[in-house]
Amino acid sequence: MEFKGQYLTYQEYLALGGTLDEMPFNLLEFNARKEIDSRTQKRFVGIGNEYEEVKLCVNDLIPIVKSYNEFFTQNKTIVSENTDGYSISYGTPQTSYTEAKNKEIDDIIYKYLCGVIVNNEHALFIGQDKPKDEELSTC
Repeated sequence: MEFKGQYLTYQEYLALGGTLDEMPFNLLEFNARKEIDSRTQKRFVGIGNEYEEVKLCVNDLIPIVKSYNEFFTQNKTIVSENTDGYSISYGTPQTSYTEAKNKEIDDIIYKYLCGVIVNNEHALFIGQDKPKDEELSTC
C-alpha cells in the first residue's frame, strides 16, 4: 500500500534516528498526520512536508501514538460474557487515559506548531479574527 501526502517520509524518519520498519512507520505517520490535521483545521494538507516544524512534530508524535495504540489494544477489559453462544464484550480503558493521550498530543503539537504561519494564518488558530486595530496574539 502506498501512503500519499506524508508529512514525514520514511527516509527522513530514519535520518532522525527512527527505528521502526517501514510499514509500522507508515501507519503511525498517518495517525500522527491526522492528529495534526484535526488540530490545525487541515492547514497543512498538501504542504505539510514543506515545514520542518511539521516533520519534527510528526517524529515526536509517532512514539506517543504507538504507545497509546499498544495500550488500548492490550488493556481491554471484559465487560460481559455469554457462555451459551460464547460472546465476549470488551470495554475500553478509562476516559482518563484518552484525556492523557490528547493532552500529550496537544502539548507536542503546540510545542512545534505554535507561531507557525500557513497562508497568512497561525497554524493553531481556531477562533474568530480580532479587529484590525488589535494585535493578533501569538503562542
